Amino acid sequence: MRAWTTSVVTVFLLLGLFGAEGLARRTYLTPEQKTQLETIQIIRVHVLALTERGKVDGTAIQDIVRQRLEELGYKVVTDRDDPSDVMVNVKCEEQKKWGGTTRAGGDADHVGAPSRLWKGPACLFSYHLEGRDLGWYIEVRTTFEDPGEASKVANAPQSGPYAIQQLAERIREFDFPVMLAAEWGHDTHLLELLKNPHTSNKRKLKILSLLPQVQSSDALPFLKDMIQDKELAEEAIVALSTTGSDAIPLLTELFQTETDSAIRAAAAKGLGEIGAHTGDPSITPPLLTYLLESLNHLKTSTDIDFPVLTEVVWSLGKLRNEKSIKPINELQGKIWLIYDTSKEMATLRDATNWTYKQIDMDWQVQ
Repeated sequence: MRAWTTSVVTVFLLLGLFGAEGLARRTYLTPEQKTQLETIQIIRVHVLALTERGKVDGTAIQDIVRQRLEELGYKVVTDRDDPSDVMVNVKCEEQKKWGGTTRAGGDADHVGAPSRLWKGPACLFSYHLEGRDLGWYIEVRTTFEDPGEASKVANAPQSGPYAIQQLAERIREFDFPVMLAAEWGHDTHLLELLKNPHTSNKRKLKILSLLPQVQSSDALPFLKDMIQDKELAEEAIVALSTTGSDAIPLLTELFQTETDSAIRAAAAKGLGEIGAHTGDPSITPPLLTYLLESLNHLKTSTDIDFPVLTEVVWSLGKLRNEKSIKPINELQGKIWLIYDTSKEMATLRDATNWTYKQIDMDWQVQ
């Protein structure tokens, strides 16, 4: 259990360093546009495949995009004369041409967002609603940046067709369909995938990370089911935590209701990470309540749930709320009076000392 908890903490630390994969940036959507997106059923797919020698046949990519969208229950057309609700554009290039920054947000905000530094093969996904580009962009890239060198290694006669072929293979595994479904607010499509026993765990985790965006209250049962599986629990909580403030209610629910110490500790860690980036004051009360309740009966080491209490203390230090000063000071006094030389107690003492220093500074408290 301790090893599992440590791995959860490690994943969260890595998450803080590398950020969250997820959503492309967009322009502001009007209420009318949001309503139109929510009712999308028919998608027109347009593919443009370009090499350094000119345009090439993009039928293979078009077929893959069609198949993957149809898996989610959408009807796909390719003829411009066929009626459709939205047009999804896929522009694939042997060597990506820099096109400037997106109209809102930043290129580096998300793993799936277009990279201005990438000059190799890439496919850019976007969509048009009633002929208007709404500024939503995601990009999939090959594992190599130099198509010429890569084609030589693969003994391919030409670099252009080889790069387009490799992009097609990347699109087979790149989960743009669930990103689009989340962008359009289609939680029913996403929940159907979660219910399907044939949906891979990787895809389920991706869906879980996107469901808070569509504000689907039906996601919690699926998340709880996945958390019961120890092989998926870490990733499920991490996926939930990457969504920022939208994940606070579900993480708070997990922290307050789950009985497994490792899960509660992971939820507390996630709340602290979100709080450090957003400063959301709603995170502090449940963590502070847990600390106060722990102090009421804390006399020996056996009264301490070390994984949970330690993560709660770390998180309170990141939140820097002045209401935490008194209980943290009381905790500091109690744990130093307990004779315990264990690694768990040493870690808790370190966390308490650090947290007290973080919050007992008038100019830093919220």
